[in-house]
Amino acid sequence: MKHVLSFRLSKQQLNALMDGDTLTIIISSENINDEQKNEVDLTEEKGGSFFRFFELQATRLREIGKVRTSETYRTTLGKFKAFRKGEDLSPTQINGVMMENFQSFLRLQNLSMNSISFYLRILRTVYHRAVEEGLTIDRDPFKRVYTGHDKTDKRALNTNDIRRIRQISLSNAGERFARDMFLFSFYTRGMAFVDMAYLKKADLQDGVITYKRHKTGQKLSVRWEPVMQEIVNRYASKTKYMLPIIHTADSTERNQYRNIQNRVNKLLKAVAIKANVTKNLSMYWARHSWATIAREHKLPISVISHGLGHTNERTTEIYLKSIDISVVDSCNEEIINSLLE
Repeated sequence: MKHVLSFRLSKQQLNALMDGDTLTIIISSENINDEQKNEVDLTEEKGGSFFRFFELQATRLREIGKVRTSETYRTTLGKFKAFRKGEDLSPTQINGVMMENFQSFLRLQNLSMNSISFYLRILRTVYHRAVEEGLTIDRDPFKRVYTGHDKTDKRALNTNDIRRIRQISLSNAGERFARDMFLFSFYTRGMAFVDMAYLKKADLQDGVITYKRHKTGQKLSVRWEPVMQEIVNRYASKTKYMLPIIHTADSTERNQYRNIQNRVNKLLKAVAIKANVTKNLSMYWARHSWATIAREHKLPISVISHGLGHTNERTTEIYLKSIDISVVDSCNEEIINSLLE
């Protein structure tokens, strides 16, 4: 195996080389311990293959529990590999022209500028990590590509939209299930689908459902309302989980809930059409809709933020200790009752 090694030469040795003399250095592999060999091998892997270096970053993220972020890294790498037609490269070969061409490649896939920016930002992060590890110098290859964030259309329904979705008659069982999942999320103050999937029957105690957000680890409590129980009753889960999203408690749980989520999002678009709601509906709309309607009910932004489980908002940090959770529950009850009128 070839190893790349660096040496510090004395001034005398350097002058000898400049004068045309030959400097011979003999290295025996026996002088390199196993730890040093591994470090050299790893450097070769990362320095010689940007694809491999990218994979290592995704693997490290998964190892520290950032599974979702790891998956976005792998998706980005897949896009970049497709752009390169599978041809690997070293970090030193990445340049501005290549990034502009990659941006054009993504545009041809009819992606939004926010999606394109998302992939470019991840690629930039990995590139900067390579720079930090001394695998290349920073040539600033991203200075002429878009890595910003455009404002997106507001993804929120009003009370009448939610009411129509709730009341529309649906003959298709899949569409009814998708609607129930959307409404359950809305009723529980915009609970994320992943949190719904892992919600356990044991999480309901004394009329309050308590769970930890997968995204932030924050513990949230929501007062249990009759409309939530109605949905649960329709889908008697035979597992420890409250909703029939994860059916087998094993290593496939993540794939199970993601497959259901994708199917629900597709079905919600059909539900929206039948309910005469002119929106590209998905589960994420439930969260935005609850926040918007809560604001219309005069709930302070700081309280809404806490109700959603945000942890990075300064207003939440300021008011968190003074927030009475019953205020959020009372507002949520008021919102739900407005749909039943």
